[in-house]
Amino acid sequence: MTVLVTVILMKNMDEVDFWIFGTRSVPKLAVLGILFFIGVVVGFLLGRPKRKSSHQETQTIDPTFEVNKPLDESDDEYIR
Repeated sequence: MTVLVTVILMKNMDEVDFWIFGTRSVPKLAVLGILFFIGVVVGFLLGRPKRKSSHQETQTIDPTFEVNKPLDESDDEYIR
């Protein structure tokens, strides 16, 4: 990718008139380089993983819940 960017930038060495609060003659190389740099920064900011919040949700377990509770007759009949 670096080679591709270098080739593109080197082939665009001529100057262009660019309006930045007045017409200025700016090398195309500078314009493309700055836009590439801005694209890299924006891509990095959008692509980084999101931060986890400092407070984690805690789940409360119902103390009356029985893990090995026998099935009701209707549930046992349904499974069969």
